[in-house]
Amino acid sequence: MTEEQSAKGALSCSGCGIQLQSEQQDKPGYTPVQALEKDPVICQRCFRIKNYNESSSVTVEQDEFLRLLSQIGERQALVIHIVDIFDLQGSVISGLKRFVGNNPVLLAVNKTDLLPKVTNWNKVKNWVQKEVKELGLKVEDIILCSAKQSSGFDRLLDAVATHRDNRDVYVVGATNVGKSTLINRLIHDYSDLDQELTVSRYPGTTLDMVHIPLDDGGSIIDTPGIMYASRYSELVSPEDLSIIMPDKPLKPVVYQLNEGQSIFFGGFGRFDFIKGDRQSFTCFVSGRIPFHRTKLERADELFATHAGEMLAPPSKENLTKLPEWTRHEFRIAKGSRSDVFISGLGWIKINGDTGAVVAVHVPKGLKVMVRPSLI
Repeated sequence: MTEEQSAKGALSCSGCGIQLQSEQQDKPGYTPVQALEKDPVICQRCFRIKNYNESSSVTVEQDEFLRLLSQIGERQALVIHIVDIFDLQGSVISGLKRFVGNNPVLLAVNKTDLLPKVTNWNKVKNWVQKEVKELGLKVEDIILCSAKQSSGFDRLLDAVATHRDNRDVYVVGATNVGKSTLINRLIHDYSDLDQELTVSRYPGTTLDMVHIPLDDGGSIIDTPGIMYASRYSELVSPEDLSIIMPDKPLKPVVYQLNEGQSIFFGGFGRFDFIKGDRQSFTCFVSGRIPFHRTKLERADELFATHAGEMLAPPSKENLTKLPEWTRHEFRIAKGSRSDVFISGLGWIKINGDTGAVVAVHVPKGLKVMVRPSLI
């Protein structure tokens, strides 16, 4: 760092917000001395993510995330909480009220481009409203949007204008929900700054609060994404992350199953139809994951013999890095419209109305639950 820069105070990375340093290459904020002369300046980690699509092992501890979030409650702020429609229950920040105090919250439900095109959006919004209420989250408004396709963006900006009241805007969310993509749109539309946040599919891209001054004197503040180990996206390797995270509209796959049949989702998980009348099940998962149907009585042996080969991805090597599988059994009531939801992997819709007993096998610690059907 030059003497002139030292006199101005420490520099921050314009991509992830971390304080820059040139001494320790394995620590957050490292950037070569010569790169500090550039404007805007980014750390080596952001440079590699942007230019080579590399992941990084540099992350911020959970306690640090929570410390940064808790600052919001001490300020006058409008909070935009971004969640992922593909992983709603996994991406909602539990106990958000604890962090934001009495500040108003807008819920931006991102990645709606992943849902099938025939989706009834009014029903989706009503479904989200009921689910977030069930999760104890109070919001001023719910906006369905796609940062990738810029749809719903005008409605979000209108909601911000309505509820902002000259306050700074804080954007919060779990990792991989699309925060940085959405904020870059805000920067593009409302600021003349030559700055962009680092956008990547890897967890924990934003490492510190990033302040973006707006032309009206206020600021947008991007906060680090909270990493939840209960989501598949936090567990898998970078190459498997690009497989389980869909980037195109989901193509539902329907199976007619008799009791005593199982479906493998590559080597990521397994769904068992244990008991019930013959009925159909619709699988909403990434199109890159291959399916394999088999008899329930053969399923354990099949996984033991073929995991990482016929049942892949993940590879054998990547499977060893995941927790051991655990079994979750559910009784689906007659006449209920239900999904069996696996955080970060997708969901299985139960189409029959005669009831069923089903089970899911996934790595230990993942959030698995039955919820009212989204679609």
